[in-house]
Amino acid sequence: MSFVSCLRQWADAVAFSEKGDKISALQAFLEIQDKTSKISFNIGCLHLNNDDFDVAEKAFDNSIGKDEHLAVAFFQRGITFYKKEKFEESLLDFQQAFKELRGNQLIDYKPLGLRYKLYACEVLHNIGLVYATLGKWEKAQENLLTALNLRSEAKFGHIDQAVESILKQKLFSLVGIPAGLLFKPNKHYVAELEKKDYLGKAKVLSSVVPSDNFSGFAPLQPQVVDTPTAPKQPEVLRALEGEPHTVLYEFIPETEEELAVLPGNIVFVLQRGDDNWASVMFNGRKGLVPYNYLEPLASKTLQVSPSNSNAEIPAPPQRAAPNKPTKDPKVFSGCIVKVHFMFTIAMCISPGQPFTAVLQLVSTKLKRPASTLRLSYAKPGSSDKVTVDESEMEVLWSCMKENRLTLWCSATQDKALAQENMVALFSYEASTPEDLEFREGDVITVLSKVNDEWLEGECKGKVGIFPSSFVADPNKDQ
Repeated sequence: MSFVSCLRQWADAVAFSEKGDKISALQAFLEIQDKTSKISFNIGCLHLNNDDFDVAEKAFDNSIGKDEHLAVAFFQRGITFYKKEKFEESLLDFQQAFKELRGNQLIDYKPLGLRYKLYACEVLHNIGLVYATLGKWEKAQENLLTALNLRSEAKFGHIDQAVESILKQKLFSLVGIPAGLLFKPNKHYVAELEKKDYLGKAKVLSSVVPSDNFSGFAPLQPQVVDTPTAPKQPEVLRALEGEPHTVLYEFIPETEEELAVLPGNIVFVLQRGDDNWASVMFNGRKGLVPYNYLEPLASKTLQVSPSNSNAEIPAPPQRAAPNKPTKDPKVFSGCIVKVHFMFTIAMCISPGQPFTAVLQLVSTKLKRPASTLRLSYAKPGSSDKVTVDESEMEVLWSCMKENRLTLWCSATQDKALAQENMVALFSYEASTPEDLEFREGDVITVLSKVNDEWLEGECKGKVGIFPSSFVADPNKDQ
């Protein structure tokens, strides 16, 4: 079975399991010929949930045989042995799982496709249960006390209950992986399984045949009955709309509204304004070009003389390009302001705006509070940066050249939220790399306010954003 077929079968099996169809999921896994350690682990979990302990044991044996360091496979096989009342074998597997943790408090299998964290304290919890089942209460108590020391989160309250049961020499419940959790294939590989049309459907835009309806992949070709004895006069290409014009001079655009053209290009004028700028279509793109750079195509002579057909083609006439027309202020009257921050942004602002309006626009664009931002600019002839405030706005706008202005921005800490400690009311699991993950009761240092609903903070050495409704000030009454 190829890698692609195996990947598709794996994805289908996981989909069956998520829909609750465990039989179809197990059948799909068993049809995979080259079973990896993860696939064998999934088969073992499905059998274990169905109480098919003998088959589950063989599946976990295959998983461990493919990957001798898969701690979670030893953990699951230990649970299988315990339910088969093979307590000695169960103890050895739990101890091997703890050994594969290699001194770490947990192993997060999410990067490998399994949304599960194997904690050392829970492995020791099960070791203590096996010792208690064998009647070795001192050993059981020793492992559970070690589990208490390794406990890193408040959600492991069942370990405290297990210690109380040991003191009364009573057994307690086994800890296992929740039913339904399986190793999933890489989502990027699964996405590549879908067929993609990279070329798309071709579309004919123009044709030399007037009766062409522009249907099909290629335009119709002229049907020639007899070969002409003399060169045929070339025909003018027609467009769907607009008047054809020839470009006389090279035009380099300076704004996004303008369109770059070269001498000899044929453009189609859609509209000519009173300011002598023309809206044209060229190569499927629409833009502005000075009309005095163009010449109507109908005014040019297109006949070819038979006697001169073999003569040397003369060079095009050399003429200086005329001056560009001045644009109507109604077309574009704003100033393009470039702001250098940790990254660079560009905005269109009407010249003469007050400082508060400019600062608010930058704050909205950067998604940061205006109180934490400081703007500066460089005066002409000087490399020093001058801080922008209301008194500097007249000088700032005088530095604008060709409707362009450059600012620099730096962020400071919000004084209202500086180093304020909050307590987590609920646990929050990160869904994106920018999120800050924490548990209920954790202390979070608030660094800044992103907006009315999100804060930026630090917890346990990690920095990220989180919902403001998940935390509260411990010094205020709730």
